[in-house]
Amino acid sequence: MLRRTTLLLGSLLLAAAGAAEAQAGLSVPYTMDTLPNGLRVIIHEDHSVPTVVVNVWYHVGSGSEKPGRTGFAHLFEHLMFMGSANAPYPQFDQLLESAGANNNGSTTEDRTNYYEEGPATALPLMLWLEADRMGWMLPTMDVAKVDLQRDVVKNERRQRVDNQPYGQSFETILGMLYPSDHPYSWPVIGSMTDLSAASLEDVKEFFRTWYAPNNAVIVVAGDVKADDVKRLARQYFGEIPRGPAIERPTALSFSLAHDTSGVLEDRVQLARLNYAWPTVPLNHPDDAALDVAAYLLTGARNSRITQKLVYQQELASNVNAFQASHRLSGDFRVIATARPGIALPPLQQVIDQELRTLAADGPTARELEQARNSIESSFLGSLERVGGKADQLNAYYFQTGNPDGFQTDLDRYRGVTAADVQRVVRKYLLAPKVILSVVPLGKPDLAAKPTGVTP
Repeated sequence: MLRRTTLLLGSLLLAAAGAAEAQAGLSVPYTMDTLPNGLRVIIHEDHSVPTVVVNVWYHVGSGSEKPGRTGFAHLFEHLMFMGSANAPYPQFDQLLESAGANNNGSTTEDRTNYYEEGPATALPLMLWLEADRMGWMLPTMDVAKVDLQRDVVKNERRQRVDNQPYGQSFETILGMLYPSDHPYSWPVIGSMTDLSAASLEDVKEFFRTWYAPNNAVIVVAGDVKADDVKRLARQYFGEIPRGPAIERPTALSFSLAHDTSGVLEDRVQLARLNYAWPTVPLNHPDDAALDVAAYLLTGARNSRITQKLVYQQELASNVNAFQASHRLSGDFRVIATARPGIALPPLQQVIDQELRTLAADGPTARELEQARNSIESSFLGSLERVGGKADQLNAYYFQTGNPDGFQTDLDRYRGVTAADVQRVVRKYLLAPKVILSVVPLGKPDLAAKPTGVTP
């Protein structure tokens, strides 16, 4: 998706003239190698700065979990930094810091990512460390490590969800929006109950299933030579055995029969209105038009809902709309936080009216041009770091099988028409939705007006 794309403009367009650039399009040259154990290595040479990024995607996230066993993907993101057979804790961080490099990781519904970034001379160290924890971490896994990181994750959940203002609203919406057996119906961080129930054997089995070379893709980008990277990858990763074959579910569509309303009382000062609709997964033909619709609604000061609620009527302190597209499905959100003392029904009325108007009339030519220009400007403005290119090469390969999907992605947004926007608003955003009101404790009267069946 363009909104998540980062790459380095200088190495893409080189020194060609503007017309030649436009004709050639955006391209990130890459070399790909697949090891006998199934590990895929994508290499992009960028010699503009003597740095390198190693970006590893394991194709497992919270969407790969089962009910009652949630939070494992995120728990493993933490466990992967607890040491391996040849690099016991805390050598992973210490060795990289000594080499002038940094590292981190993240987990989503669909993938778990780890990366190292630093001077090009640190590449052998980076690859060796990643190989050691892929192939030789499991023997070092014990109850003490699992218990320690389980407590860390529980504390993270307390900080980000349980004790964060509006923190429980996201989890509540997921449960209202998605069917209970849908893998996106629970949050990435998992539940306290499931985290407490996770045994050492549960954790080891998760690793055996998902943390195998045939379920991983490594992008190496920067001041490197492809042949050197291939040699190092085979040297360090070649002995790791292939894991079991993995069957992945295809895109899961679902719909709501009617509007579903809920009220959540929280320790907050301002009421907040949340709308959520089921929409489409990544790279669906309607995905780009829904992104454009989100910009038209709240993406700028003069966007429709922002202008009405924040600046003209001064009913809201902030508003936001976005299309969240994932591998299996997606959803569209509108979030509006009321000003002090303002109830949510007036905000609800403005949002509903603006959606109906956009569906009936579509955007003006000027609005559409601004939206497309802003999205493209953000896309091009993010072309700064080799790490962004590395992550997006991995993302495009995960989504489509083609790492160099930059121009194709850009063209999707350039091709969105006013009729496309009008159609997707009618089809998805006038359909049944979830309405969640988050109100201060003891003030349910501030909640939005129910329009359907209350759970």
